[in-house]
Amino acid sequence: MTRVGVDVGGTFTDLVAVRPDGTLEIRKVASTPADPSLGLLRALDALGARDWGLETGPVPNPQSSTPIDVLVHGTTVATNALLERRGARVVLVTTAGFEDLLWLRRQDRAALYDLAKAHPEPLVARRDLIGVRERMGPDGAIETLSEREVSRVTDLVRALAPESVAIALLFAFRHPAHERRLAAALRGAMPTIPVTTSHEVLPVFREFERTSTTTAEAYLRPKVAAYLQRTAALSERRGVQSLRIMTSSGGTMSPEQAAKRAASLALSGPAGGVVGARLVGAAVQAHDLLTLDMGGTSADASLISGGVALTEGAESVAGVPLALPAILIETVSAGGGSIAAVDEGGALRVGPRSAGAEPGPACYGRGGTEPTVTDACLVLGWLDPQYPLADSVHLDRAAAERALSTLPFSHDVCEIAAGIVQVATAVMARALKRVSVARGIDPREMALLPFGGAGPLFGCALADALGMSRVVVPPHPGVLSALGLAAAPERVDVLASLHRPLADLAGSDLANAFEPLVAAAGAALPDAGLTRFVDCRFRGQGYEVTVPAPCDDAATLATAFRAAHRARHGHGDSDQPIELVNLRVVAERPVEAAPVGQRAGIGLPSAGRRMIVTRDGKRVRADVWPLGEMPAGRLVNAPAVLAGPDATGLIEPGWRGTVRASGAVIVERA
Repeated sequence: MTRVGVDVGGTFTDLVAVRPDGTLEIRKVASTPADPSLGLLRALDALGARDWGLETGPVPNPQSSTPIDVLVHGTTVATNALLERRGARVVLVTTAGFEDLLWLRRQDRAALYDLAKAHPEPLVARRDLIGVRERMGPDGAIETLSEREVSRVTDLVRALAPESVAIALLFAFRHPAHERRLAAALRGAMPTIPVTTSHEVLPVFREFERTSTTTAEAYLRPKVAAYLQRTAALSERRGVQSLRIMTSSGGTMSPEQAAKRAASLALSGPAGGVVGARLVGAAVQAHDLLTLDMGGTSADASLISGGVALTEGAESVAGVPLALPAILIETVSAGGGSIAAVDEGGALRVGPRSAGAEPGPACYGRGGTEPTVTDACLVLGWLDPQYPLADSVHLDRAAAERALSTLPFSHDVCEIAAGIVQVATAVMARALKRVSVARGIDPREMALLPFGGAGPLFGCALADALGMSRVVVPPHPGVLSALGLAAAPERVDVLASLHRPLADLAGSDLANAFEPLVAAAGAALPDAGLTRFVDCRFRGQGYEVTVPAPCDDAATLATAFRAAHRARHGHGDSDQPIELVNLRVVAERPVEAAPVGQRAGIGLPSAGRRMIVTRDGKRVRADVWPLGEMPAGRLVNAPAVLAGPDATGLIEPGWRGTVRASGAVIVERA
């Protein structure tokens, strides 16, 4: 079976094909921001034109090609719609008296010490809010929803002519009857307009998060559904037998399922990278990892503990609170295309503006003139101007130097470049600390796994910043997200609220509560393995800790919760009673394990030497080694450049590397 993963990034679109014999095929093409599906199809054409005899025209003949059994797609269409505010016009229907909920939020400040900074505006306009005269309480209806009120709301919604409708009523997670009646009436009156209900999207408590997530789903659904429908049709014409879509939780679902779970795609691409990082970690017996995916427009930090990616509700994406299951990912604007500039106080900043794919960094020769992180790395000699990045993108050192010279600093462009690198390193180090130190986890006990097109260049610098002593450089770091997509399991998450003191559980209470969730998960993904989880907290807390629930014994759950709470927050011995809050069932069907890498050659004694400038401004002569092609056991002394076909790594003075059988390089302090 041939499995293909395609990750559409902001600058490049990466493809990894896993052949039946275990070999990997890699392609990297420029992304097409105006229409991400074009980048996907160009990557498929690049693979087919070379290996499967596909025609190079816009519509290859599927009869002349070897079909792709499974194509897993990581898409940024949902993320971009949130960032650019280019989703559907939504009408929000909510309980009367709670129309201001999205503006009130949690009564917290956007920035603690900046009284003038505001939260991003909600995805729905105030004029598109409709309050319904009804009220559910924890025990059922307080104010019944009348047929007259249903007709009134239906007429108001229809008069507003929305592109999408969201319904989020009080206590609908426990008593969804009113939401169901409104949804049925609206779907009957406007059959072509999608109607999203909170009890279907996120049937758990907390009104603000549930309403915000439901609104985001309604906002994204039309755009995402249209994109997935078009992509599925075009993929089928290229011989794809089955298309799967990556979700934020680290699993895949069918395009039909994903079209109804549009908000779950908000971290689709970055989640694939974490899955790929877990594979590399397993191959080198490194099960506790800090990961950093440094792409063209941003850098994504995450954490893997005990070989498992940390998963929790995404706090927000592009300023929009989402409470859906998602791999923990902290994103900062420090990608290769991030633009360096001077702020009003005269300090050097990197990001948040990015040159993206069009025009790209100045060194791409596509019209960009502003200095970027990639330009700085090229000026320092870390990148080879003779080697194309992707497609016909050749690096122009002179253009990079001209761009850096526009900054009002020293006339030595190498000093400017080193300053840009140091600032970008500090930005990424803060993201890594937020996913580790801020959660009570000591990064010094973990290994750092940097990937993405630019990540391995910053591995040693980031390890120094966090006091870490081990860096893992994958054999194909530039396309690791695509490899993770190809290896991602099929997955469905089912949630429900259950507010009960743990001590009150008796006999089969927990099993009975899980029963409908287990049935729903099994129906959504037949023959999958099912895992149960509970969200617990000490009474009086406003946050929960998720723990596995393989059994129904209250004492065992209490012990597991206290241990997890202690690991997460540093204490877990409170005498307060423990409460159950939510139940979760994860249905997961793993796929055949994908190889991390395969040596393409027998290894070279050295691919050459060249002068580089270190981040502290020193000029040194570095060995250049072919990343992914060196034999196992090879020792690589610093300074050294690890030059791969999809990314470049750097071993700085004070470090040295050892090549593993997978082709990964373990870099440790000398």
